[in-house]
Amino acid sequence: MSDTRRRVKVYTLNEDRQWDDRGTGHVSSTFVERLRGISLLVRAESDGSLLLESKISPNTAYQKQQDTLIVWSEADNYDLALSFQEKAGCDEIWERICQVQGKDPALDITQDPIDESEEDHFEEIPETSHLVELPPCELGRLEEIADLVTSVLSSPIRREKLALALMSEGYIKKLLGLFRVCEDLDNREGLHHLYEVVRGVLFLNKAALFEVMFSDDCIMDVVGCLEYDPALVQPKRHREFLTKTAKFKEVIPITDSELRQKIHQTYRVQYIQDIILPTPSVFEENFLSTLTSFIFFNKVEIVSMLQEDEKFLTEVFAQLTDEATDDSKRRELVNFVKEFCAFSQTLQPQNRDAFFKTLANLGILPALEIGMNDLQVRAAATDIFSYLVEFSPSMVREFVMQEPQQTDDDVLLINVVIKQMICDSDPELGGAVQLMGLLRTLIDPENMLASTNKTEKTEFLSFFYKYCMHVLTAPLLANTAHDKTTKDNFQTAQLLALILELLTFCVEHHTYHIKTYIMNKDLLRRVLVLMNSKHTFLALCALRFMRRIIGLKDEYYNRYIIKGNLFEPVINALLDNGTRYNLLNSAIIELFEFIKVEDIKSLIAHIVDNFYKALEPIEYVQTFKGLKGRYEQEKDRQSQRLNRYRRDARSLDEDEEMWFNDDEDDEDGESTEKRMEDDFSDSYGKFMETKKGKLHWQKYPEEPFLFFVDCNFISIFISAGAANGANGANNGKAAAIPPASPVPTLVVGLVDYPDDEDEEDDEEEEDHQFAVVDGHKVPPNPSPSVLGLLVPSVGLEDEHPPYPELGCTVLHLLEL
Repeated sequence: MSDTRRRVKVYTLNEDRQWDDRGTGHVSSTFVERLRGISLLVRAESDGSLLLESKISPNTAYQKQQDTLIVWSEADNYDLALSFQEKAGCDEIWERICQVQGKDPALDITQDPIDESEEDHFEEIPETSHLVELPPCELGRLEEIADLVTSVLSSPIRREKLALALMSEGYIKKLLGLFRVCEDLDNREGLHHLYEVVRGVLFLNKAALFEVMFSDDCIMDVVGCLEYDPALVQPKRHREFLTKTAKFKEVIPITDSELRQKIHQTYRVQYIQDIILPTPSVFEENFLSTLTSFIFFNKVEIVSMLQEDEKFLTEVFAQLTDEATDDSKRRELVNFVKEFCAFSQTLQPQNRDAFFKTLANLGILPALEIGMNDLQVRAAATDIFSYLVEFSPSMVREFVMQEPQQTDDDVLLINVVIKQMICDSDPELGGAVQLMGLLRTLIDPENMLASTNKTEKTEFLSFFYKYCMHVLTAPLLANTAHDKTTKDNFQTAQLLALILELLTFCVEHHTYHIKTYIMNKDLLRRVLVLMNSKHTFLALCALRFMRRIIGLKDEYYNRYIIKGNLFEPVINALLDNGTRYNLLNSAIIELFEFIKVEDIKSLIAHIVDNFYKALEPIEYVQTFKGLKGRYEQEKDRQSQRLNRYRRDARSLDEDEEMWFNDDEDDEDGESTEKRMEDDFSDSYGKFMETKKGKLHWQKYPEEPFLFFVDCNFISIFISAGAANGANGANNGKAAAIPPASPVPTLVVGLVDYPDDEDEEDDEEEEDHQFAVVDGHKVPPNPSPSVLGLLVPSVGLEDEHPPYPELGCTVLHLLEL
């Protein structure tokens, strides 16, 4: 069987009875071996991926609605819909479905299987009895009609036949005529029966019936029938609300009568679904799926018609951007645009993108800036802003970065959004949570990467931290002045928690900007004041902020924490919490456990030196003892590094003793240099063949000799003044150079420690602390010790040029 491809949109009905858009593709009906039957396949037009694979089951009820929709259920509470671009495509797929099920394509619904007793009952009915026989539409037969309508709801085939009967005989309008008679006669019993009838007809779930019931001349009578619920003592006054209380405002006159009628119809049908009809039971949930679809596609049609009316939208934005427009009119215009954007969410993605591009071209963002002093305008503008950010964050960022050139900081659109978040009057801060997510989207570098403008990230973050960050942090800084919280009520705590969540996001995703801001404002200290809050969730937010900072393992942050003694409020909170085993206790211990596991040496030393006495009694976890152990290991390691290159005094031979002791009073630096050159010329020639390497060093002006040592090489440096012997201030130090008498011609060997291999891993972690000579590590803070033979710098310029700007000269590189 050949494929028949048509462009369609796939929808699924979610738990809230709303249609979710699953994508656009092309539908075909073909035999699928795995499913062993003819199936509907929809492949995405973008990448060819499979959006839908559904076997056409003989037992599945399919419905055809509004000429371009096919709706069906595949499982309990799982409804699917195909919205066709063309009627011809819908007809062709519908014929294929009916062909597989053996049904008449003239029908708008195929049938579900019925139980055996129902089958037997219908076998007795002659085949010519295609429709249900309806009682005459008379006052005395209303009870019979109501019983008939409610009895067929449990059977799909009987619902279909009743719907056909109601449409073929114009029965709906006759029933609504009886309603007017009963209301004139105040016939409550008849009105109660009519309520059951109209409610049952709605549950037939037929779009064709809805077209009749929701037409202009019938819909108010339908609403009237639904006012007389038998369960109510007094009828509701829904018609009075719809005709008198609810007012339709045309901010700009709508000349298209069809569009106006569609807007009225959609509002009233939405009112029926949301207000009048009771919440359907579990067994009735699917009965109103067509009503939901009816509203959904009405909204799509309204947006499309408005978007196509260029004069209408042009006039709307002309009045919005006109500063002479009065406040009440501006409120109506902004609220209209907000509702317009809300309706646009029903559009397919491609159409929705085109819709927002149209608004952007008409100047939606500049229009939002005008009239921001009005609270209603500001609230509506914020909602519109959220729709625009969801559509294109880059477009919004580009606009807001241009604002400082034209306006003050206080009325920047993004600052208006921040203030709206801060001033949310809802005790639960529902609006503030939504706006916080909006701000996060704007400052998220992840959605800046795809921008064609490569500088977008840098420029926008610079803008945000310059013009907006102080507005965001103002409540936090104001509430933590003088190292104590000024307000600690629940709503303030919730707001501060939201701000901290956004700042924590900044720490994770912004490196330079947030680091600079934290340092300049001493922000972490102010945040940790909130550790004293009576609201545990706020203390946890403050702790999480610090935890993210420490998690970066940035020594810049670590020095800031140490200098400010910022562990003190955290440890105080731990001690104040006592032995209570709660989330705060676990979170604080996790912080210290992270420091221990990651072996952050500077923080470990700071914690042990300053707080170990207070933490030592805590023994229900081994975290703090582990920190102490790490601290002791590091001290031992440093001590071993210092000693491993020193020889025991008892191992010095006589020659070495003479080398150290001979001519200690010799003050002549020039003769010393001469003797050294004579005695070690051979050694110098031997070792000058050693491979040369580029070396990064530090300057030690107070010491005449500098040694960079590693287990394979010794690099010997001498300060320029000591080498030349020309500086009188260095004469005393130059005298310390040993005389030339018996001196060993080889360098002193290093002590071989058995734990060298164990320390290799630790040394690898500290590679960033070493200079490198020919690929070998050289510690940056050597202690001047006599580890080898000093070679004078005379004549070395050709091999190792001196570095006068550093005040030292490379003498030699000796391989051990």
